[in-house]
Amino acid sequence: MKIWLEQASHGAVEVDQVLVVLLVICGFFLLVTAGPILFFSFRYRRNNPVNRVIGRKNMLSLELAWTLLPLGLGIGLFAHSAAVYFRQRYAPADAMEIHVVGHQWMWKVQHPNGKREINSLHLPVGVPARLILATQDVIHSFFVPAFRAKQDAVPGYFTTLWFTPTKEGTYSLFCAEYCGTDHARMIGTVTVLSRSDYQAWLQTGRQEESPVAAGARLYHSLGCSGCHEAGSSVRAPSLHRLYGSVVPLERGKTRIADEQYLRDSILLPNLDITAGYEPVMPSYQGRLTEGELLALVAYLKNLPRETPPDLP
Repeated sequence: MKIWLEQASHGAVEVDQVLVVLLVICGFFLLVTAGPILFFSFRYRRNNPVNRVIGRKNMLSLELAWTLLPLGLGIGLFAHSAAVYFRQRYAPADAMEIHVVGHQWMWKVQHPNGKREINSLHLPVGVPARLILATQDVIHSFFVPAFRAKQDAVPGYFTTLWFTPTKEGTYSLFCAEYCGTDHARMIGTVTVLSRSDYQAWLQTGRQEESPVAAGARLYHSLGCSGCHEAGSSVRAPSLHRLYGSVVPLERGKTRIADEQYLRDSILLPNLDITAGYEPVMPSYQGRLTEGELLALVAYLKNLPRETPPDLP
């Protein structure tokens, strides 16, 4: 019988370290409080002939100890936990990007080359993977216990989750948020392969266009290029070199052009108006699926950088 859940990612080791430190601290204070309680309950039980006179002693050292020691342990635990949180919050720049869309009741996964799978995720060992999560209906929660990784997929937002698998094998995948009638059946597997086996797996089955290629097709078919490219009749901001930049907005506000900003600009174009431009862009709310949104955003993030931006 396993006492400790298998650790299959770098993040799992760090999360378990935080848990162990927390358990040790809680166990220490349990002993120093429960121990005297048990001792005094026995030593000063009824009818036991002991001196029950309460003495008055000022012990500054003891008072400082029971104040500063918990404070120091609390600050230390906070610092350790915060460091782990921030390391797990921001993925490395070279992390492999995978799109995941939650449905009632399944996970749809797409890899960078277009390879798709349902309720299954294949990964290469030792390679950081950054998942961009979306949901087509209600809140879902992507949970891989062996990776100690869990992130909600929330309607109207893109959320992210990253990890680096460290051990080959097959691990359980769950939806950890009640999402409807068949929530309990929304389960799957994460399979970690060697890098060569993963590359071979990518070439199996039907080959589909990559998210970037699908996004390029949508970019032109939806008419985006007719406004946002150089020489267009409508004056609109260039999308080249946009991703990751700081966008100046009306009233002196700014916003970083991340995935959520691109999503909002497509579905809610009047939410944040770029400074110097008119709010003339139509909304594509209800016209695109979450998968199409992810593809279009992937294309916008990879627009050719040699084209100079059309500055206002």
